[in-house]
Amino acid sequence: MWYEVLPGMAIMAACLTVPGFTTVFLQRWSNGGKEKRVARNAFQWAMIQRDKRLSGASKHYVVKGLENIH
Repeated sequence: MWYEVLPGMAIMAACLTVPGFTTVFLQRWSNGGKEKRVARNAFQWAMIQRDKRLSGASKHYVVKGLENIH
């Protein structure tokens, strides 16, 4: 019957979604809790470079509060 397909579909769905979620969590873990930033145009690239310069650590994902920026 049709319900015999459900376990196979569940296994396939799990196998297809686990790598995507794993990638997100590994990127968050390696970038200090933030999502990976992608520069798709010149403005986004400029913002990443600005954040890298302002952080003082040469890393765009290190946050430095507004009160510490001189």
